Amino acid sequence: MRKEDLLAEGEWSVLLLHPHWKTVVRPVLLLILVLAALGALLYFHGHLPPPVFLGSGVLAAAVLLAGVAVPVLRWRTTTYELTTRRLRLRRGILSRTGRDFPLIRISDVSFSHGLIDRLLGCGQLTVESAGEHGQLVLADIPHVEMVQATLFQLVEDEQQRLSREEH
Repeated sequence: MRKEDLLAEGEWSVLLLHPHWKTVVRPVLLLILVLAALGALLYFHGHLPPPVFLGSGVLAAAVLLAGVAVPVLRWRTTTYELTTRRLRLRRGILSRTGRDFPLIRISDVSFSHGLIDRLLGCGQLTVESAGEHGQLVLADIPHVEMVQATLFQLVEDEQQRLSREEH
């Protein structure tokens, strides 16, 4: 099923984001470290007893799976989508969860970012929503200032669209 098929009639996607790439820096560094350790292990293969060599390989595979593959897949499968009618959050590797925030219920959108986040071009987006949703804080949003401005504009556009429909 295409992503467009999941949207309501008259609704279209404006922005589709993943968390900032800085969330995968640590797993990539771990990957380099494990590959270097595996290289050393292969270099000294003749000097190690087979159980130690095999156990080291199994340990490296477990570290690669838990410390590299899972975080990278989590990053890749997490999406934040702004449409003309809602903010859609989707995450999950094997099982998926989703949460939608109708733009009409959003009352405030703000952002914050420290020095490192400013240098990397990301930050934290805070969305205030009326009703049961309350406050939503999204960390590591790329181009957070642009996303905040776009979301704010979409909220205003949705409010104007609904007021035109009422009249």
